[in-house]
Amino acid sequence: MPGSHGSLTKAGKVRQQTPKISKSGVNAVPKKPPRMRFRDLYIKRVIQRKYAGQPDSLGARRSRFGA
Repeated sequence: MPGSHGSLTKAGKVRQQTPKISKSGVNAVPKKPPRMRFRDLYIKRVIQRKYAGQPDSLGARRSRFGA
């Protein structure tokens, strides 16, 4: 077969030999879909008026002064 790069019998050889490593840390927890994540952020920021980070961050100052 002209134009082929190697034989098809060797396809996937390296991936099969590579050991499987389980996810750990931040990547171990599956992420929520964006719609659910933004909904949770809206509830936390707008309805509950809770902001993460420093107490003088822009979001915290806006919630404190009711703007």
